[in-house]
Amino acid sequence: MVVVLVSLFLFFAVFFYLIAYFFDVNPIFSFILAGLFILLQFALGPLMVRLSTGLRYLKKGENPWLEGVVGDLCGRAGLPVPRLAVVDDLTPNAFTFGYSAKNATLAVHRGLLEKLDREEIEAVLAHELGHIKHRDALIITAISSLPLLAYLIARATLFAGPSTGRGRRGKGEDGVLLILLAAISYIIYVVGQLFVYGFSRMRENYADAYSAFLTKNPRGLIGALARITYGLALAPKEQAGVRAFYISDPILAAHEVREVMKRGDVYDLNRDGVLDERELELAMEKEADSRWVKMNSLFATHPPTFKRILLLKQIEKEISTGVVSEARLYKLF
Repeated sequence: MVVVLVSLFLFFAVFFYLIAYFFDVNPIFSFILAGLFILLQFALGPLMVRLSTGLRYLKKGENPWLEGVVGDLCGRAGLPVPRLAVVDDLTPNAFTFGYSAKNATLAVHRGLLEKLDREEIEAVLAHELGHIKHRDALIITAISSLPLLAYLIARATLFAGPSTGRGRRGKGEDGVLLILLAAISYIIYVVGQLFVYGFSRMRENYADAYSAFLTKNPRGLIGALARITYGLALAPKEQAGVRAFYISDPILAAHEVREVMKRGDVYDLNRDGVLDERELELAMEKEADSRWVKMNSLFATHPPTFKRILLLKQIEKEISTGVVSEARLYKLF
């Protein structure tokens, strides 16, 4: 992870240096500008999450059961108890934000508390604590700001006009070079965004594995993911700007359910109108090998639900051996 992150920042450092070279400014200025932009993202990020989700912080003693479960999980995880909040939304979902374990917030939708059983809720809460332990909000916010900055540079250079350049080359060439720079910036934005999506999917897998490790009950999360995916598919109206924060992406959930429904007659081997566990497992394996699914998932912040369930089944077999560690589970993917 450290090697990948350092490589990403070096890649963008070269990009910012080239921008500074073209505009004939000190490269230090471009790095300072990038740093200020990242700090701005950090400053505004939590506020935007609170405003866009409409969460409400719980008062102490308002929900003793939820407080007790989170407190017990945090005790096992060696984490301070985060601030608890609820979102008055009937779709089953949950998310965390905050850049350290000490100032983290864990928010749950009312639909999660009402539609899932206790083991499933505990598994979801453990997944969210995995994000806190891994400092995912900090990492994702930092790396996602870099492609966004490349996009802003692309937009600025595309519409700046030939007079923007400072004469490092002839004025007649400035317009062409600006367009070329804008095109390169767009490419870097797309490549960087794909990296962010891939990194986000990887962090979701880590959080799933951590939930299974902490609860020793992968089945709880398997059931929760199935319910959440189908629940979100019925009302996929979450704010697109905070999709990466949720345990499951509502837009991806709607697509997944739609694809399974299209192929229902193929997967329903005994033609009884219901997919039993074995039929569902075969369906997931076929979907996992689909070239279209692999291409489509490149642009998703979360792995497809069936891939997450297949991974949890592997983790379940590993846990059943009785010799398991957190690091060993992470090596399964």
